[in-house]
Amino acid sequence: MKKPLTFIIVLLLTNCFSSVGQQLPPIFGEQVQARKDSRTTTYLTPQRIVWTSDKTGNYISNEEKLLIPGTGQADLVHQNVAYFKSKDGHVPSIILDFGKEIQGGLQLITDQPADHRPIKLRVRFGESVSETMSEIDTISGATNDHAMRDFEVEVPWLGMANFGNTGFRFVKIDLIEPDRELQLKEVSAIFQYRDIPYLGSFKSSDDRLNQIWNTGAYTVHLNMQEYLWDGIKRDRLVWVGDMHPEVMTINTVFGKNEVVAKSLDQARDITPLPGWMNGISAYSMWWVLIHRDLYKNQGDMDYLRQQQKYLVGLLAQLIQKTNDKTEVLDGMRFLDWPSSENKEGIHAGLHAMMVMTLEAGAELCLILDEPAMAVQCRETVSKLRLYVPEVNDSKQAAALLSIAGIMDPQKANDDVISKGECERFSTFYGYYMLQAKAKA
Repeated sequence: MKKPLTFIIVLLLTNCFSSVGQQLPPIFGEQVQARKDSRTTTYLTPQRIVWTSDKTGNYISNEEKLLIPGTGQADLVHQNVAYFKSKDGHVPSIILDFGKEIQGGLQLITDQPADHRPIKLRVRFGESVSETMSEIDTISGATNDHAMRDFEVEVPWLGMANFGNTGFRFVKIDLIEPDRELQLKEVSAIFQYRDIPYLGSFKSSDDRLNQIWNTGAYTVHLNMQEYLWDGIKRDRLVWVGDMHPEVMTINTVFGKNEVVAKSLDQARDITPLPGWMNGISAYSMWWVLIHRDLYKNQGDMDYLRQQQKYLVGLLAQLIQKTNDKTEVLDGMRFLDWPSSENKEGIHAGLHAMMVMTLEAGAELCLILDEPAMAVQCRETVSKLRLYVPEVNDSKQAAALLSIAGIMDPQKANDDVISKGECERFSTFYGYYMLQAKAKA
């Protein structure tokens, strides 16, 4: 039976509309592989002009127009345009302040100069004004490690261009091509972040302390990109050890978030046993500790079950890296950078971590119906507790031994951690030193 034309049209439209909400439009078909980005993108207008290279108006004019919120679209109206002219050997430059450190890049909207050729610019991002004016030396100053913060680009005539992917608050733009005119309609910061509520909060009678807490929460929020990064500007990697204080912050401030499981699973999946996560034996131990704390906070049994096979294998491997009463871990033997030259301190810290990890492993194994492995973990811990290693003035080791219950907290604090106040504290191990001081 022939179908009427109207029926066929309705059928086609129904099939088309049923595809709404798919990751890609139906025209792509089923063969195209794609990944979804769960972040939000917002475009920020500069809040102020910090500095310009020209106060005469000969090389830069109408720069205040860049503080007007834009649309992100080039047009033919030619209003609210800033002009930069590179002539007489002058390099016109401007520094813009977006008011807050963010993760993302820069969007430039150009107007219609007479010369239609692309224009070459130098763009420098910075957390500070001085960083935008510094040179790359990779030793004592700025770097382009992990994220480019200093580079040359070309912008189109009457168009839009996006550049950069880093952490910054300030941007410096130089018109480096001689005898050219740059007409800028808009400069916007491209802010990428997870649009999630702050469920946890902190408020005390000390405003400075409140600011510190808020800055810490926001810093971790910025690091919650597609994966949980160690640093928004330089260490844009999933460092599993450093994730431990980050995950505690996320549990406290944001609650359950997909970025944690995504990052933990990525580390697991790219590190088949007997490998160590990030090449560091301690970081595989931190993976166990994170999962123990995560389960205590979230109670997600289904997710914990997904770790069972790897977890049991890792615990068996760790037990093999003990010899009678002490740890004999291989791989990179590392706690944090301030302690990296202190071999005795590293040994003491790894010994404490082995105790902490196997105790956490025993807890998880009982939850996962792995009683035999739980017994092996606890038997190994009993032996390890008979040995108290020398910390060699390592605050990191003293803190871990105190937390593990191997070293008296008061002795650890008085003899080691409190000496020199905050000397040899680090952004990673500072938390554990404070935790040990609290135990004292």
